[in-house]
Amino acid sequence: MKAPMSWLGDYVDLSGLDATEVAARLNVTGTELDRLIHHGVETPERIVVGRVLTCEPHPDADRLRVTTVDIGADEPSQIVCGAPNVAQGQVVAVATIGAVMPGGMKIKKAKLRGQESRGMICSARELGIGEEHDGILALDTVLPDAAEIAPGTPFSDVLLHADDVLDLEITPNRPDCLGLYGIAREVAAATGAELRPAPWTAAGAQAAGTTVGPGEDATEGTGAAVDAAGDAIEGFSLEVATPRCPRFTLRLFEGVTVGPSPLWMQARLSASGQRPINNVVDITNYVMLVTGQPLHAFDADRVAGGSLTVREAVDGERLDTLDGTTRTLRAGELVIDDADGPTSLAAVMGGARSEVHEGTTRVLLEVASWDGPTIHRTAHRLDLFSEAASRNAKGLAPEQVDWSQALATRLLRETAGASRVGGTLSAGSWNPAVVPPPLAVREARVQRVLGTPVPRPRQTELLDALGFSVTDAEPDAPAGTGTLQVVVPAERRADVTREIDLIEEIARLGVVADLEPTLPTRRRTVAARLSPRQRARRRAEDVLVGRGLQEVVGWSFTDKGAAGRLGLDADDPRAAAVVLDNPLSEDQAVLRPTILVSLLDVARHNRTRGVDGLRIFETGTVFRDTPDPRRPDMPYEHLAIAALVQDDLFAAKGLLEALMDGLRIDDWAVEATDEVAFLHPGRSARVLVGSGEDAVQVGLLGEVHPRVADRWDLPRMATFLVDLDKLLPLVPEQRPFRAVGAFPDARFDLAVLVAGDVTAAKVVAVARKAGGALLEDVSVFDSYRGKGVPEGQVSLALHVRLRAADRTLAEEEIGGTREAIVAALAEQVGGVLRG
Repeated sequence: MKAPMSWLGDYVDLSGLDATEVAARLNVTGTELDRLIHHGVETPERIVVGRVLTCEPHPDADRLRVTTVDIGADEPSQIVCGAPNVAQGQVVAVATIGAVMPGGMKIKKAKLRGQESRGMICSARELGIGEEHDGILALDTVLPDAAEIAPGTPFSDVLLHADDVLDLEITPNRPDCLGLYGIAREVAAATGAELRPAPWTAAGAQAAGTTVGPGEDATEGTGAAVDAAGDAIEGFSLEVATPRCPRFTLRLFEGVTVGPSPLWMQARLSASGQRPINNVVDITNYVMLVTGQPLHAFDADRVAGGSLTVREAVDGERLDTLDGTTRTLRAGELVIDDADGPTSLAAVMGGARSEVHEGTTRVLLEVASWDGPTIHRTAHRLDLFSEAASRNAKGLAPEQVDWSQALATRLLRETAGASRVGGTLSAGSWNPAVVPPPLAVREARVQRVLGTPVPRPRQTELLDALGFSVTDAEPDAPAGTGTLQVVVPAERRADVTREIDLIEEIARLGVVADLEPTLPTRRRTVAARLSPRQRARRRAEDVLVGRGLQEVVGWSFTDKGAAGRLGLDADDPRAAAVVLDNPLSEDQAVLRPTILVSLLDVARHNRTRGVDGLRIFETGTVFRDTPDPRRPDMPYEHLAIAALVQDDLFAAKGLLEALMDGLRIDDWAVEATDEVAFLHPGRSARVLVGSGEDAVQVGLLGEVHPRVADRWDLPRMATFLVDLDKLLPLVPEQRPFRAVGAFPDARFDLAVLVAGDVTAAKVVAVARKAGGALLEDVSVFDSYRGKGVPEGQVSLALHVRLRAADRTLAEEEIGGTREAIVAALAEQVGGVLRG
């Protein structure tokens, strides 16, 4: 929500407050500033009013004019202008030397085709006050008193064209802040500044220096429109045939002249991010930005049969919307019908058949409230989240309808020459007599929740500032024991429904910023500790960081095609993704079935931006569309840790070894497998903890299949994937102490030829068992195929370390152990010593 400071200043007294101070106070009270924008010219003091004294063709350029312009200086300025509409006698806006325009362009003295130019005559778009760029902004054609403006007058005195704009992040529970007056109320409450009357009331119109006509006063606080013209419009009828539209209203205006909006309105719309179109459409956008309540204008003469019906669409119905697109509707979506069928996609976008155009003279103005979830589903499906649809999707209060009708009626009269005909047609299920009862706020409860006393007068002051109506139900009650009765304003009823909600309002506005930090009251001192599982998880992450990997946090969502890109068959459990009912987008339509997907996505994102040598890991949750044994009514999920490195299998295995060692897990192994579609055949394995029948598979290790890597535009990559829900329960809390030997060890190496299908793990297991009590460690430190090694065989180099706890080993003991290992390798795996 963009809030220009000058526009905001119409509704709240900002004297002595700049944009930074206002933003800081709003941040403290929960209305977060996304960014502070400067809209328009960077140096507004260098834009002045000028009068064109002469205008002659450029001697060397057909499309240029050489002008002299009186800008209030000692002598006129010569300015070369390319606008086709520049003419002698015009009153114009001039950017003088040194002016910095929107976009950063600085005006300098220059020569254009040999003619000196000292400044620039500006168009509306160059000033940031509209989209018109075909010619200069001739003030005498848009301002009735332009001829009386003295040359050299600062243009900002004529029209405020440069402004600071607060770009605010409005949370979904605060649709009241989707209107500028709602933000003004927040600013007033947060700063203590005076809030001016609402612009849709008689008092607000008078404060703005204008008069109020019939139907232009919506009584503040109740939302009831003061309209003596009744509830009928001759020649028009209205029906609401669905409960999803609580309130729908229409007003008819005749004598409308469609044309450009006043400059002040164009400037404000432009600062708010809206494109000025014409006065009728601009009024609907302007009023929406003030009240937060969208509205729509029909060309009354294009409403077939003079009848409108709000109903639910039939599956397959078609409608041409304002953007020139033919939309196919689904059952349950809302449409507005006339006698010829759908004429508008209700609350989302108007129809092309009944849009306002240059020849429109009669306007039918619609303001309505809608069922928010229905509008949200429609807008999301069609990807049509306009400013209006986004607000209607919040389910605005029916009372707000009158605010927009009253303010729009006045602006149509003032800026489009419109006259209202008849009364206000209204239909829907809303009953204004049904009002929620007041909420009670107990002073004692406020203190108990917030931990600090807030006297009832202070509570009343804070809630009054936010538009709540407060009555002290026990004015004579002792301090700390009384109760307030609070009536919630219409625009806040969806958000404030309980006593605790009111306590939150009191806290965010008048307590939180002033709270002293305190510890909770406890009967005994309690120190927080990590659980063994949490400590083990942190150790695993720390190990990988220590090995030079960078932790990433990927999306838990992915697209439905991710399993196919991984090469998984439909019957593979890893392909059973949990489908989201209401996804953010098609790219985030399912929950990730394996953490490898998000790692590959992150790797591709970095590779396409020139990052090489990737070494990343992630810890996160993985989801499968199968019953969870722990919670049968929920999809299966588990916590996983995975690494992805731009390297080979052995690099990934080294990282896995470091992780297992950091978790103090000694009894683990890898077992070759070719059953994983996304891993390279012959370079992939299962990760097992334990031995024999008690072994538990906790993960996978291998190189990413080349086809899978190609689909993510990646080079050779290796990975390991570990299910932490299976691994962490196997982590010992303590590792048994083993004393460092007092006697020296004995070491020797063996090079053994074995068949190519014998795994290194099998060779190590045989050697470990044969080494007996004297064997302290055995490991493979080299694997060789090539010259000197028979075809179909591999040479494995083993490093063996022996030690006795009570003596130095004799040569006979060392030799005997060596022979036992060699014999066992020959017998069990066909191992033959090389050389």
